[in-house]
Amino acid sequence: MQPEAHDLRHHGDAEVRDDGSALVDLAVNVRADTPPVWLRERIAGSLGSLAAYPDGRAARAAVAARHGLPVERVLLTAGAAEAFVLLARALKVLRPVVVHPQFTEPEAALRDAGHSVERVLLREEDGFRLDPAAVPEDADLVVVGNPTNPTSVLHPAAAIAELARPGRTLVVDEAFMDAVPGEREALAGRTDVPGLVVLRSLTKTWGLAGLRIGYVLAAPETIAELERAQPLWPVSTPALAAAEACVAPPALAEAAHAAHRIAADRAHLVAGLGEFASLGLRVVEPAEGPFVLVRLPGAAGVRHHLRDLGFAVRRGDTFPGLGEEWLRLAVRDRGTVSRFLRALDQAMALARR
Repeated sequence: MQPEAHDLRHHGDAEVRDDGSALVDLAVNVRADTPPVWLRERIAGSLGSLAAYPDGRAARAAVAARHGLPVERVLLTAGAAEAFVLLARALKVLRPVVVHPQFTEPEAALRDAGHSVERVLLREEDGFRLDPAAVPEDADLVVVGNPTNPTSVLHPAAAIAELARPGRTLVVDEAFMDAVPGEREALAGRTDVPGLVVLRSLTKTWGLAGLRIGYVLAAPETIAELERAQPLWPVSTPALAAAEACVAPPALAEAAHAAHRIAADRAHLVAGLGEFASLGLRVVEPAEGPFVLVRLPGAAGVRHHLRDLGFAVRRGDTFPGLGEEWLRLAVRDRGTVSRFLRALDQAMALARR
């Protein structure tokens, strides 16, 4: 197994732990001001039934209905991270390939399960866009994010579907797809792509990272394999209540509205970042997720100065395919973004001294 130079277990929450807890958080990709009051009340209402073992049937049926699928194609998980562990442990694969830069947990889970992992590195000069031909033909497991964390690139669904092959499991991480207006390019709900496994998370849009809830959509036989690898009662009663609520029509309408607001706030952030182009800052565009990836000289120093100025951002060098000159910035409201851009101006000036 190849040596690992990147810290695959480093995630955005590390930037706001301990001494970072008082910082304005642009490091974690959870939507601000969540969970909403109605969702907190729904979760609180489930606490009276904690003495009983969790029963996931209603939540599973609700997720299936949301995507127009039979329940046999749905598996509820303790966040998308658990799904990556289940895939790594349950599926018998010989040549797993992870398309990078992307969320590092899939590769970490595969490595922990004893797999040798091959990387396909998308290139900056190509805008980090997927080239299906770059994936080895005999790869029997391929993992790709869409929209991809941290690049914020939204790959065409047709390009991802080109990766499907007989005997190959194609895992598409759609944890941020509900932040894309109209969820265009989504593969969730598709049953015509062989070997397709789609992962969704409810923690990002609804602010449930501390509750841990997500789900897998796949062929019934794949769902059965993953379910056998799960412990009993893997999803708590409050998380099941949240899942059922978050896929109901009123919640989907709220998420759709939030996606349009995020797009407007992202445009404000990208426009502001464009003012620093003469100083060497570059934004990966078009950005389609609730975060943007930027490259700038002296990024590590800028990040530290930003902390001193009250802002936490995500370092990029822990993502395979990126280096120390990269930062990921979560999209926040216009007021927060404007304050951040002023701090960035100061931080870059300090880093140039």
